[in-house]
Amino acid sequence: MDTKISRRRLLSNAIAGTAAIGTLGVMPWLNTSWAKTAYTQLGSAPILSGNEFDLIVDQTPVNFSGKDRMAVTINGSLPAPTLRWREGETVTIRVTNRLKVDTSIHWHGIILPFDMDGVPGVSFDGIKPGETFTYQLTLEQSGTYWYHSHSGMQEQQGMYGAIIIEPAQADVIQADRDHVVMLSDWTDENPHRIIEKLKIKGHYYNRNEPTVFDFVRDVRELGWSGAVQKREMWHQMRMSPTDLADISGYTYQYLTNGTPQQANWTGLFKPGETVRLRYINASAATFFDVRIPGLVMTVVQADGQNVIPVTVNEFRFGPGETYDVLVAPQKQAYTLFAQSIDRSGFARGTLATELGLSAEIPPMDAVQWLEMQDMMGAMDHGAHAGHNLQTVGSTGHNQHNEHAGHSMTDSALAIPSQTVRHSKHEYGASVDMRVDTPRTNLDDPGIGLRNNNRRVLTYADLKTLDGPLDPRTPEREIELHLTGNMHRYVWSIDGVEYGKSQPIPFQYGERIRVILHNDTMMTHPMHLHGMWSELESPEGEFLVRKHTISVQPAQRVSFLVTADALGRWVWHCHIMYHMDTGMFREVVVS
Repeated sequence: MDTKISRRRLLSNAIAGTAAIGTLGVMPWLNTSWAKTAYTQLGSAPILSGNEFDLIVDQTPVNFSGKDRMAVTINGSLPAPTLRWREGETVTIRVTNRLKVDTSIHWHGIILPFDMDGVPGVSFDGIKPGETFTYQLTLEQSGTYWYHSHSGMQEQQGMYGAIIIEPAQADVIQADRDHVVMLSDWTDENPHRIIEKLKIKGHYYNRNEPTVFDFVRDVRELGWSGAVQKREMWHQMRMSPTDLADISGYTYQYLTNGTPQQANWTGLFKPGETVRLRYINASAATFFDVRIPGLVMTVVQADGQNVIPVTVNEFRFGPGETYDVLVAPQKQAYTLFAQSIDRSGFARGTLATELGLSAEIPPMDAVQWLEMQDMMGAMDHGAHAGHNLQTVGSTGHNQHNEHAGHSMTDSALAIPSQTVRHSKHEYGASVDMRVDTPRTNLDDPGIGLRNNNRRVLTYADLKTLDGPLDPRTPEREIELHLTGNMHRYVWSIDGVEYGKSQPIPFQYGERIRVILHNDTMMTHPMHLHGMWSELESPEGEFLVRKHTISVQPAQRVSFLVTADALGRWVWHCHIMYHMDTGMFREVVVS
């Protein structure tokens, strides 16, 4: 590619290429003035703009279930106020704590000095009750980001909000209207009590456990011995084949911009407008599968970074991730539908021409069991299971995507830890399984989204518009295993929980390849503070710049990091309960 081609021209060319596979047609996405966008967020958090902000952390009564509860809020709002900043400017944020316990704010995905990062015990002491802490940030980026507490479990209790940073120059993404769509999970339970229950029984909240009817079905399909063997395999691994999420709709309500299903948050548009939806996963523990029946979505930004547009029917994202999409609504109303990965519930909102309208809510997809590739990783079949996809338009033709696969001759099942005592990876009681031959493909949409006849976004589809920030090849590699024990409900890195770990050293200025190897059967959204993670293909080609990378079960991913930020940082799974029980590390750049 000619490196002199401008970002605007590249985006324009990419749009022309993707429009042919959808029904959007030609759309005027190249903006000439950022101020033309209409920021209408009826029913959402208040919008604050400027260079100085006063944020007050306190408790506010809420009622999402018919029961009064106390939420942790900022300026009395859930979500917290949306903050609108501008690239290149310096913002000052004074945060006053009116709680009876310490608090903090972490600016998720924002490049900043480490002492402004907001992680108590690492980058600062936290904000004591009655005190005010002043954050000061000079903005080096633009895009969609968010902020949340990094203290206790306040994030689960409502302390999160959106950040929109306007580019210093004209935005290459044009929209007539702009909405934040912040998805989250709310529970009436005390989150500390949730951990206690999970410690007693790791799948306490799983209401999709295999039943006698499932066994009868397996007997019909596999025969008696095959069905028994299948049950014994899951029993040996102390895992449930439907254990896709630690916490489910049994206790969770799923919110759209702080609004439950029945209240139906509504974003307005006028027919013919191009609408930008800034999706933010602000949940504590939930992966959402997002679609808008009747509309295709063109993904134009991932984790705040512009990408070559890709048009899809659906995308999955984990806690901490963000996607900006463009849509062209024509009818009166469309349902914004986001079902949880375990199909135990969904968040819902509406895109409509006027308040009070609604569209049909689609049924949730059927619960699917974890597959062999989610347990074994790379299988000796020469190819991974492909996913047949219909084109995103209305032609009805199938678009078949064959995975090239990564054939392995030493495929090994995820094995209970007590049977691998003499392995080179001896992790001890904190680990209940290991994957010897992980898969490396990035074009798998994941369990529950394979072969669903919808065009589903994968990491292989994403390409950051302006390429990598650093052209250098890595000087060294770091490999980390994501580990856990569901029976004890502890999560760790390399079999070591945070409290027993040593910091990971980075040398200032070095270029590092990081390899994450997921030894578990759950997806982990891994978030590195302070530095960008530049995901690469299995062949080593740069793909996309992100701040949070979700690693699927039995998967191995790699990305490059330039250690360009001195100080003490953290690296953790953004499922709050995994972070709290040990999947957390300190990174020291010196």
